[in-house]
Amino acid sequence: MLKTTQSTKLAIFGAAPAFTQKLHVGRPNIGDRDQLMERINDVLDRKWFSNNGKYVQEFEKRLAEFTGAKHCIAMCNGTIALEIVIRALGLTGEVIVPSFTFVATAHALQWQEITPVFCDIDPETHTLDPAQVERLITPRTSGIMGVHVWGRPCQIDELTELAQRRNLKLAFDASHAVGCSYKGRMLGNFGEAEVFSFHATKFLNAFEGGAVVTNNDELAAKIRLMKNFGFGPGYDNVIYVGTNGKMNEMSAAMGITGLESVDDFIATNYRNYKQYQAELRDVPGVRLVTYNEAEKNNYQYIILEIDEWEAGINRNELVKVLHAENVLARRYFYPGCHKMEPYRSYFPNAHLLLPETEKLTEKVMSLPTGTGVTPEDISKICGIIRLAIQDSDRVRRALQDELLATVPTDKQLAAEITVR
Repeated sequence: MLKTTQSTKLAIFGAAPAFTQKLHVGRPNIGDRDQLMERINDVLDRKWFSNNGKYVQEFEKRLAEFTGAKHCIAMCNGTIALEIVIRALGLTGEVIVPSFTFVATAHALQWQEITPVFCDIDPETHTLDPAQVERLITPRTSGIMGVHVWGRPCQIDELTELAQRRNLKLAFDASHAVGCSYKGRMLGNFGEAEVFSFHATKFLNAFEGGAVVTNNDELAAKIRLMKNFGFGPGYDNVIYVGTNGKMNEMSAAMGITGLESVDDFIATNYRNYKQYQAELRDVPGVRLVTYNEAEKNNYQYIILEIDEWEAGINRNELVKVLHAENVLARRYFYPGCHKMEPYRSYFPNAHLLLPETEKLTEKVMSLPTGTGVTPEDISKICGIIRLAIQDSDRVRRALQDELLATVPTDKQLAAEITVR
C-alpha cells in the first residue's frame, strides 16, 4: 500500500497516474467466453435472431427459477421494460418515485405523460422513505415506484401496506437487484411487478437488456402482448396496442452465460467489498455503505459517503484526485433527477421537499469493482484515498490552483473581445 511519505506522488502533484489504463466503474462481467461463443455461433447457424427464439425462452425460464417468481418477460432494455409495466398497470396522473435514482425511472413515467412526484429518501437506506411517500399522495396519485438502490431493498413491507391501504399500484425498479433478497425471499416477487436491467454495467448483463418479473398471471399475459406489438396467437392477429420490446437471441445467450457464473461474480464482488471495507475502515470522513449479510446480495456497488468536514476534502475533490489517477469514480446519482430537465423547469422548488436527497447527492461516490478489478487494484485505490485525505490541505490547494489556471485573465478576455 502507498505510504503517507509518498503523497507527492499523487498525479495531481505532477506524478504519473497510478493506473496506466482507465479503471471504470461497472466494467462488464462476462462469464465463460467459450460457452458464450458456442451459443452465439448456434444463433448464427440457425439464423433465428429475434422473435422469441430458444435462448430468450431459456433465459426467461432460468431467471424465473432463479428468482422464484412465476413469470419472467425478457425485454430489449430496462427502460422499455419500465415503460411497458407502467402502461400495463394503467398508471396515470402522478406516480411517486425517488429523485435519488437513474433518470430512466422518471423518464419512463414522463415519456407517457405521467408526472413523477419526487419523494425524499431514508438517509440510511438510500431508498424511499415511506412516511414521506404518504405525505405526497393526492387524488391524482395512481402508484408508487420504489427503487432498490445498490441492490439494497426498499422498505417493502411498509410500502406494500401503504399501497394497499391507499389503493395504489406498487412496482419496483430493481435494476441493481438481480440476486438480492428481502427477508429471505428473492427480489422479483414484490409489488405488482419488478423490473431488472441487464445493461452492460450491471451485475448480470445481456450486452443490453431488461426483464419484467411478476407473480401476476393477468399482468404477465398483458405485458407479453405489449412487448410484441400486441400480436396474439396465430399469424397477423393483433389484439392489443403494443410496441417492440423484444430481447434478441444474442443478448439472451449472454444473459444465460452470465447466469451460469452468478456465484463466481458474487464471490468476486464480495471479496472486493470486504477488502474495501477493511482498507477504508479507519480513514477519516469515509463511510462505506454496507450490506446486510444475512440477506443475499450481488455486492455490485462499492459506495462511499464522504464527510467533507472530517475528510478535509469533499466528494467532488476526491473524485478529481481519483480521475487524475485514471480511477474513474462516479458521482451516483448526481445531481438528482429533480435537478435534470425537464424536471428542474417543471418543479423548481422540488429541493425544498428533498433535504436528504440533496445532502446525499453531494457526498456519494462509487468505486470500481467486479471481475475486472484485482486485490492489488483495490489496495492502490484505497491508498490514493488515504493519501488524499491525509494531505487534504495540499490537495485542496492544488485543485484550487488548477481551477484558477483555467480562469482567463483580464488581458486574455480583452484579446478575445478584440478578436470577436
